[in-house]
Amino acid sequence: MKRFKFLSCFLLLAVILLSCTKKKAEAQAPKFRVLGYLHSNNNWHTAIETIDLAKITDLNLAFFNPDAAGNFSVNENVRKAIDKAHSQQVRVFFSIGGGGAPAHIGELLKDDKRAMLISKLVALAETFNFDGVDVDLENDLINAQYATFISELAAALKPKKKLMTAALASWNSNKINDVTLQQFDFINIMSYDKTGPWNPSRPGPHSPVSMAVADFNYYHSTRGIPAERLLVGLPFYGYGFGANAPESMHYSEIIAQYPGAENSDSVRVNGGGKIYYNGISSIREKVVFAKQQKAGGVMIWELKQDAQGEKSLLGVIQGAGK
Repeated sequence: MKRFKFLSCFLLLAVILLSCTKKKAEAQAPKFRVLGYLHSNNNWHTAIETIDLAKITDLNLAFFNPDAAGNFSVNENVRKAIDKAHSQQVRVFFSIGGGGAPAHIGELLKDDKRAMLISKLVALAETFNFDGVDVDLENDLINAQYATFISELAAALKPKKKLMTAALASWNSNKINDVTLQQFDFINIMSYDKTGPWNPSRPGPHSPVSMAVADFNYYHSTRGIPAERLLVGLPFYGYGFGANAPESMHYSEIIAQYPGAENSDSVRVNGGGKIYYNGISSIREKVVFAKQQKAGGVMIWELKQDAQGEKSLLGVIQGAGK
């Protein structure tokens, strides 16, 4: 009987230890992040009302760009948006730059003004309780000063426990050295805009699944960025080609105008032309790929472009790969 009791106690203890180990492993498992950009002209408190925050983990408010003197003009209503996101455990970043960033940012990156710009970026993050800064400098702003700017910004943010991220494509990333890439807490890969209305002689998909795969492999395998620090980019918009096609359309507009379009990646336009985008199947395939590769998650441009209800791409992301 004593031997039986001892054996029973031993087995019970083993089960408890196994259960605790499993729970600890689950708690330490990296979270698959769903990061969405929200673009607004300072009407953040109203823009955020259109977003289902329960379906994202991170929110990037785009864009916060300084004037030529390096000053930021920020509407106080951004606090309401940040507080609402934080109440649902969503991290909030502000993005500097963008495809249409003012050229004078290049002047602010130079040696005589860079420290001032960095100081104001850190102050902005602290004043409004942002979780970090997203650097979306593109084209000519990835210049000779870029590496030093990133290094000094990282050094200024880390003591404040603020994160630093980047939105990067692959086509021009050879201008960024490996040391600089490793400075980012994670990288939002812009796997879209392979072509567009600026290139009418090259009609076709601007964000095929193959591009997402190639871009991820480039940053992970070629540039050595850990998979968990890479977010695969997803477009919630499309581009048109042809005489009667619009230059661009939101996903929500496409499926409203063309019934059943959610089940495809392109639609023909009456009178000639075609619109290319990502429908449900391609979005799902990209999310499944990201999860299989143990990527950090996915990134969306841009949240307000999504549809509502069962055709929502955000809903597809939430359910993919389960």
